[in-house]
Amino acid sequence: MTENEQQVAGLVLAAGGGRRLGGRPKALLQHHGRPLVEHAVGVLRAAGCTRVHVVLGARADAVRERAELEGCVLVENPQWQQGMGTSLRAGLDSLAGTGARAALVSLVDQPGIGPEAAGRVLAAHRDETSLVSAAYDGVRGHPVLFGRVHWAGIAETATGDRGARAYLKAHESAITLVECGDVAQPYDIDTEADLVHLE
Repeated sequence: MTENEQQVAGLVLAAGGGRRLGGRPKALLQHHGRPLVEHAVGVLRAAGCTRVHVVLGARADAVRERAELEGCVLVENPQWQQGMGTSLRAGLDSLAGTGARAALVSLVDQPGIGPEAAGRVLAAHRDETSLVSAAYDGVRGHPVLFGRVHWAGIAETATGDRGARAYLKAHESAITLVECGDVAQPYDIDTEADLVHLE
């Protein structure tokens, strides 16, 4: 296990209710015969994260029952309906008492992003001040890695569905972009039409 793998915790944001998908929680959408949240956790583990926290919200009890998330720390976000920012805050807060020096954050609804992209972002981690983002043809995307010194600032600005966007924009010059367009596709599963991406 490398030093990066020991210091960086994985964080999956999986609380969304799938409003544009008829209210089907994204975590429970089927991909390769298993819930999408399992795929997201598997990606972070395959990339090298030994500790993975998963933020749940919509139908959290059903996700706990149907998804095999053994070994993960499950974090419930009772404010999930207020947007992804609340899940990011809950997830970072859950890591505060751990020895993690950085968080590698992924979204549950991006199955086109696999271990290769996550591994590249993880490999770019240097210390607690790191800010690293995957890029697709030069455009910033997910996953993103937040060094510990940034967590409080991110939590302060994470509102609605913007997540860390405002914080990253304010610290753009400090972000290390890691091109991943050759190994991943950053589409989201947001609407019924997007379900064609699931297998």
